[in-house]
Amino acid sequence: MGNHVYKYVELVGSSTTGSDDAIRNAIATASKTLRHLDWFEVKETRGHLVNGQVAHWQVTLKVAFRLEVTP
Repeated sequence: MGNHVYKYVELVGSSTTGSDDAIRNAIATASKTLRHLDWFEVKETRGHLVNGQVAHWQVTLKVAFRLEVTP
């Protein structure tokens, strides 16, 4: 790994099936408009309850992308 500079954005992914799916949804959506995604960090996990059951997951994450260097 060379000398890289990264910028990160904070995203909130959501899913009705689980926290992993919420993370994957957020990253898949971000990858449609951002290039050079290199890492992510989960900051917060929360959910919505309905009748005592988990109905919806939300995961807040930082996703970093490498800045391009032009010669």
